[in-house]
Amino acid sequence: MNTEYEEFDNIEDLFMYMASAAPPMKNTLPINSYKGNVMSFIPLSPSTGESYLMLYAKGELEPGIYEFDVSSKSYKKVESVERADKVYFVSLTPKRNTIADKALQSL
Repeated sequence: MNTEYEEFDNIEDLFMYMASAAPPMKNTLPINSYKGNVMSFIPLSPSTGESYLMLYAKGELEPGIYEFDVSSKSYKKVESVERADKVYFVSLTPKRNTIADKALQSL
């Protein structure tokens, strides 16, 4: 497995990148909070699954839904997805993530 990395200074910058790269009309994106990092993996070679881009920032988020406002570059935990003008991130904390473990070893 080959992993490329893109590190951000903070979670807000990570959310800003992911919000700008999200497909149109897709306002809910999954992320992981795992081993002191908030991260997302983007397959660079979808057909083989051999290469990934790991987007990450140091930090932790509780599991749940986070509403991100692009204009103010701020996020908050919410109970549900309610507004079409916001981007939402669903934070999960896996017990184990083998792709993340391997990527973190290579950092």
